[in-house]
Amino acid sequence: MDTSNSQNTVPAETARLLRLATYASVSVAVFLIIVKLIAWGRSDSVSLLATLVDSILDAFASIINLIAVRHALTPADKEHRFGHGKAEALAGLSQSLFIAGSSLFLLLEAAQTLFNPTEIKHALDGIVVMVISIIATLILVSFQHYVIRKTRSVAISADALHYKSDILMNLAVILALWLATMGLNVFDPIIGAIIACYILYSVWSIVSVSLDQLMDRELSDEVRANIKQVVLAHPQAQGMHDLRTRHSGTMTFIQFHLEIEDDLTLLQAHNASDEIELELLKTYPGSEIIIHIDPKSVVGKETVATFE
Repeated sequence: MDTSNSQNTVPAETARLLRLATYASVSVAVFLIIVKLIAWGRSDSVSLLATLVDSILDAFASIINLIAVRHALTPADKEHRFGHGKAEALAGLSQSLFIAGSSLFLLLEAAQTLFNPTEIKHALDGIVVMVISIIATLILVSFQHYVIRKTRSVAISADALHYKSDILMNLAVILALWLATMGLNVFDPIIGAIIACYILYSVWSIVSVSLDQLMDRELSDEVRANIKQVVLAHPQAQGMHDLRTRHSGTMTFIQFHLEIEDDLTLLQAHNASDEIELELLKTYPGSEIIIHIDPKSVVGKETVATFE
């Protein structure tokens, strides 16, 4: 007997936070593009160009996120019975491709400028713009981290990673521009190249998380152990096996076989399953939980695929 009462829907508060996070991300990215474009046009700094290109790609990635999150929040339907959560993981992979491409472009631009140096003008204007960018980005990242804690969204996590790297990038650009005011223009392309390499390095974390969701990777050993602890704490639970878990967008999927005494009635077994499900939902709200009930006497006689 299988029991499941979850509706495979995203809680309203989670949906609201995800939408707000995507709108905030796009708005900040557009603002940063405008101010950095003005500053780069006045300075001709390669490191400033690096942050401008990164902000353009951030805006593009944030728009992809906005679309992906809206799609991921669509309730399950006849064609997608498990929901649309994997749209977030696809968005993360798309972002990684654009980020990698921008990094290679910046490396080429830095190499060209290193061998053909140009004078950096209005460096102080660029420093002011970078300070403004850091403040705006810090506000956005703080809000994104709040949303991530509440929703565990992969798409928002990937977006936050971009903007956290932007903060380090902007600090590096300030250093390059400050050195330029002292006549040390050679550090501008060098810092631009370092920024590009750092962006490339950050891509892997986005790719790995996205692939984990697309390939239905099991949740961590700690989470699985906690699930078992909650289940076995119920007085009617005599054991459990064949625990399977995965994460898709903001949804967590949990299924397992619950072992109970043979002499329990169907109603008693059903009530025990419901009580265990409610306890799991307290820790993993909004999860899709499927429990298959087995009489204890048949455990070990059936063929199941277990990967404990």
